[in-house]
Amino acid sequence: MPKHYRPAGKKKEGNAAKYITRSQAVKHLQVNLPVFRKLSILKGIFPREPKKKVKGNHHTYYHVKDIAFLQHEPLLEIFRDIRAYEKKIKKAESKKNPDLANRLRTRTPSYKLDRIIRERYPKFVDALRDLDDCLTMVHLFAALPALEREKIAVKRIHNCRRLSHEWQAYISRTHKLRKVFISVKGIYYQAEVEGQKITWLTPHALQQVFPGDDVDFNVMLTFVEVYETLIAFINYHLYHSINVKYPPILDPRLEALASDLYALSRYFDANSKRLVVDPEASSVSGSEQVETQQKGIPPDESELRLAQLQHQLPSNEPGALMRLVEDVANEDEEDEDTRECKKLFRNLKFFLSREAPRESLLFIIPAFGGIVSWEGEGAPYEEADQSITHQIVDRPTQGHIFLSREYVQPQWVYDCINARIILPTEDYMVGRVPPPHLSPFVDNEAEGYIPEYAETIKRLQAHARNEVLPLPGEETEDLEDPRKLLVEGIIDRAEANEAAERKRKMLVDQNQYLDELKLEVDGVQYSSTASDNKQSSSKGTEARESEPDLQQIVQDYANRSTVVMSRRKRGMYEAMQHGKKRKQDHVDRLKERKRKIEAAQKSGEI
Repeated sequence: MPKHYRPAGKKKEGNAAKYITRSQAVKHLQVNLPVFRKLSILKGIFPREPKKKVKGNHHTYYHVKDIAFLQHEPLLEIFRDIRAYEKKIKKAESKKNPDLANRLRTRTPSYKLDRIIRERYPKFVDALRDLDDCLTMVHLFAALPALEREKIAVKRIHNCRRLSHEWQAYISRTHKLRKVFISVKGIYYQAEVEGQKITWLTPHALQQVFPGDDVDFNVMLTFVEVYETLIAFINYHLYHSINVKYPPILDPRLEALASDLYALSRYFDANSKRLVVDPEASSVSGSEQVETQQKGIPPDESELRLAQLQHQLPSNEPGALMRLVEDVANEDEEDEDTRECKKLFRNLKFFLSREAPRESLLFIIPAFGGIVSWEGEGAPYEEADQSITHQIVDRPTQGHIFLSREYVQPQWVYDCINARIILPTEDYMVGRVPPPHLSPFVDNEAEGYIPEYAETIKRLQAHARNEVLPLPGEETEDLEDPRKLLVEGIIDRAEANEAAERKRKMLVDQNQYLDELKLEVDGVQYSSTASDNKQSSSKGTEARESEPDLQQIVQDYANRSTVVMSRRKRGMYEAMQHGKKRKQDHVDRLKERKRKIEAAQKSGEI
C-alpha cells in the first residue's frame, strides 16, 4: 500500500486538518456570511495564509482553532435571536400590523462589547498599541454626515465626535503631543502616552463626499462599533489617571456652539482647581432639592450635576478661561519631552481668524502651552484684545492690522511644533509663499537627502540651544573626534610647560642679576664669604617664595583643555595620563636603582 494513501473517513493531517475555507466555516457555524464577517471582526479573527492551500488559491482560509473559538462565543446566540426578531418584524409589517412590529423592535435583543474588549486587551498597554486605526476610524466618522442609506446614524456620528474630542482634550491637557504634519489626506498627529507612540490621521474640515460601491460601510460600521467601546475604555482609564471624572460634564451653551474642545478645557480647569463651593449657594440648592422632592417632581440628574459644575467653572475673564493650570501629576514624573512641549508657546496668546483650521489649532496650541481664541460666539476673548501676540490668518491680504501682534499663516504653528523652537515669522507673513512644510516622520539622514530648509531649521535649533555646529565642509565626527581633542590637549599642555619653564628661568636670571648689582654697589666682590652666599641664597628663596606658584599655573593651564571634553573623553584622557605616569615612575625607579648600584661600585662595597 502506498505511504500517502489515506482511506476514506480517516483523520486528516497537515494543512488539510489545520485550515478550513470560509464557506466551510460558515456552514460549520450555521450562520450567514454577514454575521460570520461581523463576528470575526468583533472577536479579532482574521484569515490565515497556509503554506500549502489544499482547496486552491482562490479560497480564503481560517484556522480551525479560530473557528472553534467563535463556535463557543455567546454573541453567536444573540445574533441568531436578532435575526429571528428581524424576520418577525418583517412578517408583522407585511401583514400591516405596526403595533406588533413596534413592540417587537422594543424587545429586540441587544449586546455589549465590554467583555470582548477585556478579552482582546488584557493589559492597558495592549490597548494603546492597537489605538492607531481606532483613532483614525473614529475621527473619520466624526467628520462624516449622517446617511440613512448607508446606515450611518446621527447618534453614532455624535458619539464618535464626543470620543475624539475627549481624547484630544486629554492629549492637549497633559502635553503628550509630539509631531504634526499636514498632508493631502488630512492631518497626521503623533502622541506619546505611557511610552507608546500613537499616530492617527484626521480628515480636513471639508464636506465629505461618499464614494460609490467601492466601500462596504457594513464592515466599517462593525469596526467602528468595536473602536467606540475601546476608546471609551481608554478615555476612562486616562481621565482617572489624572484624577478627572469621566464622562465629563460640558457647558451646554458651548456644546451648542460646537466648542467642545474649549468646553472640555474648562472642565479640566474646574476639576483641577477644585474650588470650594459657596456654603450659602449649596444650602440654597439643597433646600430647592428638598422642595422639589416634597412637590413630587423628580430632579433631573444631568441638571443637578450641571448646577454643581457652575460653581466650579472659572470666571468669564479673558485670561482665566483658557489659562491652563498646573498639571495634576507632579512635574518630577514628567519626562523631558513633556516639559519641553509644555513651554514652547508659553506666554503667547493666539487669535484664529474664521478661515483658519479651527479644530486643529484649538487642539495643538494648548498642547504646547499657548492660549487661543477664535472669531465667533463663546470665544474667551475678542480680536481687539491688546495682549494677543499672534493672529493666525489664511488669506491673501489682511485689512485691519494691530501693530501689537504678528500676523502669520497656520503653517508657522505646525513648523514651530515640529522644530520645537519659535521660528522667525518673516517667511510666514500674510501674502507670502511659506517655506516647504517638512514631514517630521521622515529621517533625512537615512534617506540621503537633507532639504535646504531643514538645514536652516537645524541652525536655528543649534543657536537656540547654544550648540556649536561644524562648518559646511566638515562633519560632526570631525568636530568631536577624541583623537584630535587629545592631540590638541597634549600640544596645549606642552606649550604651557615650555612657557612656564621660560618664565621661571627669566625670574631666576633676574634675581641673580639684582643680587650681583647690589653687591657691586656695596663694594663687595662677587666671590664673597659663605655668609654672604647664605644671605644671597636666603634672598633668593624669599624671591622664589614671593613669585607665584609656577607649577600650579602649569597644572591649571594643562587642565583647561580637558574642561570642554565630555565625560567619556575625559575618562579616556585621564586613563592615558595615568598609564604614562606609571611608566615614568617605573623608569625613575630603574634609574634610581642603577644610580645606587654605580655608587656602591665606586665605594667598593660591591
